[in-house]
Amino acid sequence: MKKLFSILFIVVITAATTLPVQAKDTRTCTQISAQEIAALFDRWNASLATLDPDKMAALYTPEAVLLPTLSNKPRTNHEEIRDYFVHFLERKPQGTIDFRIIKIGCDSASDTGLYTFTLHDTKGKAKKVSARYSYVYEYLDGQWLIEHHHSSAMPEPVRVK
Repeated sequence: MKKLFSILFIVVITAATTLPVQAKDTRTCTQISAQEIAALFDRWNASLATLDPDKMAALYTPEAVLLPTLSNKPRTNHEEIRDYFVHFLERKPQGTIDFRIIKIGCDSASDTGLYTFTLHDTKGKAKKVSARYSYVYEYLDGQWLIEHHHSSAMPEPVRVK
């Protein structure tokens, strides 16, 4: 009897730890297309044209992370994100997408690629800056907002010796 109980115990423990657990996923995911995700950059770019840092900060979630092109400081809340745009908007920036990959998940999406910005100096002279970017969007309170945004100027050409 003791041996039978030991064998039964081992079988039950083995089954409990090796059989997959299948929990029902009751989430409802918000449907969005790649075109609609691409339009979120257009919305962001149009907001740049307003030169309003409050409009820019409003496009980000409250806990968003911005790793900006023209600053070494990570921005991790609306106040810091707004502060970045106060200075960035002085350059009257406008961006164009050169290459992108869009991936869509459940209530989240990413848009990653290359873009070119036209920036203006204090005398109004335009300069083009090529950069890499990634946006991670989250569907929050009925709208798509930026959860993570990374932008960095393209590195200088690398010489192979």
